[in-house]
Amino acid sequence: MLTTIAVLLRIISNSTANLFQKKSSEISNSINTNLFSYLIMSIICIVPACFVNWSEYSIEFWINVILAGLLCTIGTIALIEALKEGELSVLAPINSYKSVIGLFSAFILLGELPAVKELICVIFIVIGSYFVLDTGIEKFTIKTFLRRDIKLRIFALICSGIEAAFLKKIIIMSSYKISLILWCFSGFLCSLLILFLKKQKFSIEKSNINNCIIIALTLIIMQLTTNYVFSKMEVGLALSLFQLSSLVSLFFGYKYYQEKNITKKTLWHNHNDCIFCLYLNEIIPKKPIPAL
Repeated sequence: MLTTIAVLLRIISNSTANLFQKKSSEISNSINTNLFSYLIMSIICIVPACFVNWSEYSIEFWINVILAGLLCTIGTIALIEALKEGELSVLAPINSYKSVIGLFSAFILLGELPAVKELICVIFIVIGSYFVLDTGIEKFTIKTFLRRDIKLRIFALICSGIEAAFLKKIIIMSSYKISLILWCFSGFLCSLLILFLKKQKFSIEKSNINNCIIIALTLIIMQLTTNYVFSKMEVGLALSLFQLSSLVSLFFGYKYYQEKNITKKTLWHNHNDCIFCLYLNEIIPKKPIPAL
């Protein structure tokens, strides 16, 4: 029951964060938005971090933390840039490819073998993406992937898909709560490093502060629930479930940006329903049929 609630919270919080990241990208650049959001999250994590004995963790553990932080930061900046140019109702569903990346990265880094039903779900994801990309003025072709917003979104999901496997390793070596604290701190430090390397000045417009606060709060909820679900199930299956958040993003795209072809874009989510049914089949115990 708790895992189901965590999945639902993750779905809602992720879509809400994406909405306000898009709003924020219209005011501030992506690096400053990301840095300020992670600064807020890091401040929230200072107190719980004081009660952790950080010296007990190995070098391997900290390497995983650094790699996860870099992947997360680069991926988030690319995501904000993609949201600035593209539609929520197109870019969010494309994120379903993350579960494909996560499936293979979890196999390589964690040795998690996908079940037959997970491979079937991956096929649904690939087929379903056609319905999303085929809703524009131009018909879907291989050139569709050359659009800047889609290239950035795909790059972001590759980063986050690989990051998911490193997060699972961190959770296994510590806990889902400690992983959250480190995710916030490493994200802030990596964002600061990128700002320095880009030789940009840190500044955030006053009109964007509320957006960044909402981004920070929703991202904390998103990552806490993500880590909890990762601690209970395989990465590939968890990432597949999380793609139900695209339904919420479709609604946000229609409500706040009057994006078109919402009905057609919604059709592709039938494959996610299949994934969700498979998930329920795993976590809900089957009651024996009473003898007649």
